[in-house]
Amino acid sequence: MIFHIFAAMKVSGFTFVRNAVKYDYPVVEAIRSILPLCDEVVVSVGDSDDGTLELIRSIGSPKLRIVHSTWDDSLKEGGRILAVETDKAFDHVSEDSTWAFYIQGDEVVHEDDYPAIRAAMERYKDDLRVEGLLFNYRHFYGSYDYLGDSRTWYNKEVRIIRNNKQIRSYRDAQGFRLNGEKLHVKPVAAWMHHYGWVKHPKEQAQKLKNSISLYFGKDEEKAIERHGLKDAFDYSGIDSLRRFTGKHPAVMQERIARKNWQFEYDVSRKNFKGLKRRVLYWIEQKTGKRLFDYRNYKLLK
Repeated sequence: MIFHIFAAMKVSGFTFVRNAVKYDYPVVEAIRSILPLCDEVVVSVGDSDDGTLELIRSIGSPKLRIVHSTWDDSLKEGGRILAVETDKAFDHVSEDSTWAFYIQGDEVVHEDDYPAIRAAMERYKDDLRVEGLLFNYRHFYGSYDYLGDSRTWYNKEVRIIRNNKQIRSYRDAQGFRLNGEKLHVKPVAAWMHHYGWVKHPKEQAQKLKNSISLYFGKDEEKAIERHGLKDAFDYSGIDSLRRFTGKHPAVMQERIARKNWQFEYDVSRKNFKGLKRRVLYWIEQKTGKRLFDYRNYKLLK
């Protein structure tokens, strides 16, 4: 009789960061949110002038493995530098890991979803057809009390990938590709909480100016002017929001208590450009289905 012996599962987290203090990224919360699910977490720290390295070290976990990266600022056009830095971090993931859990510096996993995430990784660890796991998304906007609920926001993305170094970050690190093809994935019943649009208007304006520099390089001044970014970001131009009535991840509670600001928005106000967007929004709200949506992945049946 022949027995097939399956390998034990090992999970590595990975991320990259630069100037997290200056632009107030919740990267500590992001890393802490995946630590319980990982055997190690690789953090690639770029040259910073604000104490980012010390901030990451302050997490104090023996699972943490910090590596240094020098960013090539000539790759800023189109945000390509973000994908390059993602790949650098991924390349440091231990060869014996089964899965690599990618998290960006403004994303946080909820502890209530740990069992579902762990179960999905266990279920598919030996099914080599599955190249990644797909998360649902909640995008907070303005303050921690509101969610973007329109098609402006991507509603799903791959955040756990198989530890195959032929998988590479795509475009501006939004997703992944294997030999240029979309990953074959299975959904996981878990939510990624995205806090990239939650800051005081003055802080958000500074963060967005930095983000624009990662996409436009030498033309960043013109881009900043074109986007109308001044001393404070105007949150009123959003098309649709709804109140968040759930519970934030535990690792975010202290930050929310310390950083939340007074932001009020009339959720009945909708600012869609064109009838098509309004109709598709209505259908999604009534049925839960997002029609004609671009998928950055291939769902396995």
